[in-house]
Amino acid sequence: MKTKIKNFYQNGMKPKLKTFYHDVFKFPSYLIFHPFDGFYELKREKKGKVWVGFLFVILFILFRIHQYLNESIIINSRNPNNLNTMTEILTVTLVLAMFVLGNWSITTLLEGKGKLKDIFLVTSYALFPIVIIGFPAVWISNYLTMEEMGLYTLVMGISYGIAGWMLFLGILNIHEYGLFKTIITFILTIVAMAFLAFLGLLFFDVIQKVIAFIASIYDELRLRQWVKERL
Repeated sequence: MKTKIKNFYQNGMKPKLKTFYHDVFKFPSYLIFHPFDGFYELKREKKGKVWVGFLFVILFILFRIHQYLNESIIINSRNPNNLNTMTEILTVTLVLAMFVLGNWSITTLLEGKGKLKDIFLVTSYALFPIVIIGFPAVWISNYLTMEEMGLYTLVMGISYGIAGWMLFLGILNIHEYGLFKTIITFILTIVAMAFLAFLGLLFFDVIQKVIAFIASIYDELRLRQWVKERL
């Protein structure tokens, strides 16, 4: 029995665990310390995995919820009872989707080499330092004094800074841009995101008006039917 369990681990579970560790932790860590080589391998050698990207997005959503609920009360003034999980999910999902679509639309016009999938992978993998640092940092924040809370703020700031740096270098590499063109691309991407947000709000406003119009017609027909029945 022990031999069968050992063989199952050696031949089945161990390789899978090793692959999982490489895809979820080792390669994303490699991107932080070797961004140029790492993002080249992510794109050219297909080392970036879409499922890992979605995993990091999910973990980032969970981190935001974790931070909302469990961050030290010294700096967390939010009421846990006011947490709306759906709002957190939609906020992260929509912002990431708008960035990916906005960057793709702009870089298509500016002859960028990255595909929509590459932009998503760069964006999602850039969340790795926030997730890997954020969860333990929030937990530790509950054991810090007011004087020590500056350290927590610094650590979280560093995690977001690393994420921004990874995103910048990732976009630079997958599109094969220079420094100046990458900066211009980010500025235009923000403009594209604002335009997409405007279109989204306009679309929902039109949908609401259409629904209200249909509802008013339905109420009018019901009222007329009620009048006819009484006559």
